[in-house]
This record gives sequence, structure tokens and C-alpha cells, in this order.
Amino acid sequence: MTRRTRPGDGRLNHDLDPTSAADKGPQDACGVFGVWAPGEDVAKLTYFGLYSLQHRGQESAGIAVSNGRQILVYKDMGLVSQAFDESTLESLQGGLAIGHTRYSTTGASTWHNAQPTFRPTANGSIALAHNGNLTNTRELADRVERLKHIGGELDTPSRQGNHIVATNDTSLVTALLAGDPDRTIEETAIEVLPTVKGAFSFVFMDEHTLYAARDPQGIRPLVLGRLERGWVVASEDAALATVGARVVREVEPGELVVVDDNGLRSHRFAEPAPKGCVFEYVYLARPDATIAGRSVHAARVEMGRLLARSHPVEADLVIPVPESGTPAAVGYAEASGIPFGQGFVKNAYVGRTFIQPSQTLRQLGIRLKLNALEHVIRGKRLVVVDDSIVRGNTQRAQVRMLREAGALEVHVRISSPPVKWPCFYGIDFATRAELIATGLGVEEIRASIGADSLGYISQEDMVAATGQPSERLCRACFDGEYPIDLPDEALLGKHLLERSLPVLERDTPLPGVLDGREARDVEGVPIGLSGGAAGALDHP
Repeated sequence: MTRRTRPGDGRLNHDLDPTSAADKGPQDACGVFGVWAPGEDVAKLTYFGLYSLQHRGQESAGIAVSNGRQILVYKDMGLVSQAFDESTLESLQGGLAIGHTRYSTTGASTWHNAQPTFRPTANGSIALAHNGNLTNTRELADRVERLKHIGGELDTPSRQGNHIVATNDTSLVTALLAGDPDRTIEETAIEVLPTVKGAFSFVFMDEHTLYAARDPQGIRPLVLGRLERGWVVASEDAALATVGARVVREVEPGELVVVDDNGLRSHRFAEPAPKGCVFEYVYLARPDATIAGRSVHAARVEMGRLLARSHPVEADLVIPVPESGTPAAVGYAEASGIPFGQGFVKNAYVGRTFIQPSQTLRQLGIRLKLNALEHVIRGKRLVVVDDSIVRGNTQRAQVRMLREAGALEVHVRISSPPVKWPCFYGIDFATRAELIATGLGVEEIRASIGADSLGYISQEDMVAATGQPSERLCRACFDGEYPIDLPDEALLGKHLLERSLPVLERDTPLPGVLDGREARDVEGVPIGLSGGAAGALDHP
């Protein structure tokens, strides 16, 4: 393990007011989904699977479908429901599909970086979706660059140009998997995957085969499920339940799973060294997910119970910050004997917005995401339970809101330890300099957010609540112990590839990729499909 003191290069998007650049929190990882089910409507299965994974990424969404002859990819900026409509899904016919919901951790939030990525191969094409973040991106980029000079499929200007456009680590892996004309994708994957470092749960496909692979540490979750007439893989088992699939097992760390007409087979490409992300239990995963045999909801409730025992307080009501603080608040109320209640109203329809408030609106303190239930909290001593504190701006605004609504006391309880280190494995945390716990102790943080008291769960209690041995969990954002070695600071960062790779002009056609305005087949012929936001390519 290595301890690093360098800052991260992340930006966050989990605010009380989504238009406020200063009010950010831990941002979700991406979600991936894949289905092999000839005879089924795989595009719609993927759509509903992605809908179940929307919490893992809200910047863009995409689906790739194979009809046995060619792969078509449709992707657009925004939520799953914004990117797809009925006519779009009807046009994506086939028996094999993968899908992706994105929050960017490598590469800007642009249409070209939306996934699945696509690339022609010597015998067809490949599409790939990725949850995680790689740490040897520069090395992979150098290998892709060398491929362009050895001839074959990568050497023609049109093919070459089409795939340098993306500035994310996913596109590099796609190029490497497509780059050996003398091997099948399965053979190439067994050779390439051991050289990919960092966190990855990959779901990819060619015209006939579904593939799924997980890094040797298994940092991000990936689950295998069975349909009556097919197989499904997804980031969380909740997506399997949504499409009526039965959970078979997790894809193991260091495992490649392959599904085609011959059935399912498995390859071990690396020795497993499990280090699952503990923050999946704290915040990232849906509460109805199960990870490594442990219910996420049960883990969060237990975190609340342990928090109540270690940080008791006399109060009249326990309230959660919805939705992520709710299970821990239930546990805190159970263990403390203090009644549980709802003190905040959440606007369920607030997502990413590109409309900036005027100065007047900012001065009025617009509250798009949360409002206080004044009749519930007036005159009460409150325990407010949340999952984490990153910068402290969100909690500061919440405490102020509760006091304005008449709360007598506000005691904040957090179901994770202080976040002191950035994540390089798929969570877009703030830079270390921006993390409030980097420079302040608990009492100083309490004073900063204006609470009457502040208590964090200990790392030992948090880990105990997961039911996993500490040595099988990545806890780097809390203790700085990174299970996968990190390269020099110059080789890290969300915009690493944008600083060094050429970018394709927007008007260049992408074979096999439907951009919401002009859909083309794999030979570049327009097929007449139109959909998605008209200005999707211009979105920040």
C-alpha cells in the first residue's frame, strides 16, 4: 500500500443548490449494464437496467446493441430518461446490448466522452462501458499511440481519427482490445486486462459476445444474473431485479466472464486481492443493493446504531438528510431511543442544471434541493444524520436552514469518518486542499458549520458495519492508504488526456455511433434516426 499527500483533481456535484459551485459533496461512480438474450428486447432491458443505476451517474447515458451483423451505439448528455425515447429504443434491435450512465472521473463531461465507447476491429467492432478510474492512463495512451504506427486497422486516417476524439481512459482500453487483428477479442482481453491498472468494472461486447471483467482488487461492484433466456451483468443487483433477472454471483476480482451461443465461461486473468470500496456501503450504492453478501441498507442502519453509541446526545428528534442519511438515521433513532422524523423535504426532480441564478436569486438563498419542515422542527432539539462531510458548505446551509425554521439545537452526526484524501478509483472527490477535514479538527469543523455538536463514526465502527474484514476494503479516502500504487502527480488528473491528445472536430462522422442528430450505421450511412437534446454536443 502507498500513502500519498498529493491533491486529487476532482470536482463534485452533490449540492444543496445545484447551481452553486462552492457547495459540493461526494459524487457517484458510473453504472454499467450488459445483457445477452437473443429474442428479447435487449435495448429496453438495458434502458430499465440503466434507470435503476441512475444514481451512479447523471451526466450522460448510452446503449450499444448488436443485431448479429453490426453494433449501433446511441448516447446523449443528461439522464437516462432524457437521452432515450420510445422511437430511439425501437430502432436499437438485436439480442445483445450494453449500457452506461456516466459521471466523469477521467475526461471532460462532453458528448464525445459519453459511453459506451466504440471502435472497429479487424473482424467487426467492439463497444465498451466502464465503471471506475484507471491509474496508468498515460501508459495506455502511449501504447495506443504505438499501435497507430504498426499498420492494420488503426492506420487509416478515418479510423484513427474517430477514436482519438474521446479523452477518457475507457477509449484507450477499447482501442487496445480492438488493436490485435490476429487474435479474437477474448484472447486479446486475457492479454490486455492484466496490464490495466486501477479500478475497473468493464462490460463490453462484439457482434456476438458479451464480456464482463473486474479489476483484481474488485474496487467497484459487478454482479452476474440469469434471465430465463439469457444472462445479465450490472453494477448493482438492484438493476438485475428491475429486469427480472436472478442473481447468480458477483463477478470475482481478476475475472473475465464471456457469454455467447456456447454458454458462459470464465477466465482468471489476475490473482484476486480484494479491496472493495467501503464508500459503496456508506453512500454510493443503492440501499437495496447487496455487496459481498452484505445488505447495504443493513450496513447503513448498523452505522447509525454504532454512531448513537459512540456519540450520544439528549435530543427530541432524529432527522436524516434525505436520501442517503435515512438508513443511518433510522439506526441512530433505534439505538438512542430518540424518535425518528422527517425534518427536510427533498425536491425529487432536481438534477443537473445549466441555468445559473442571478445575483438577486443567490442573495435570496434559493433552495432547489432541500427545504425544512418548520412545523416538525420548531422548538425541537435535533440530531441530523448525514453520510459524509466534504467541504462543509452543504451542512453549513442545512444547519442555518434548521435554525431559521426554529430548531432549538442542531447536533450533526456523520456515518463515515472525516474524508481527508482524494479518490483515484472512480469517486470524484474534491482536491485535498478543499476537504474541510484536511486542515481542521472535529471541533473546528463543528464551529465552521454552526452545529451545537458534531460526531463522526470511527473507521473501526464503519468497517465493522460492513461485515467485511478491514483488509478486504479500500479505505483510502479516510486513511490515505491506497491499495493500488499511484503514478507521479503529473500522470494523474481528470483532464490528463485533454492536455496531451488531439481532439476530433465535432462534424466528423463516427461510424456506428448515433449522436442524437444524425444516426449512421457502421459504414457511415445515415439511417434516419433522430432524438435526444438538440444541443447535446454543446452542453458543458
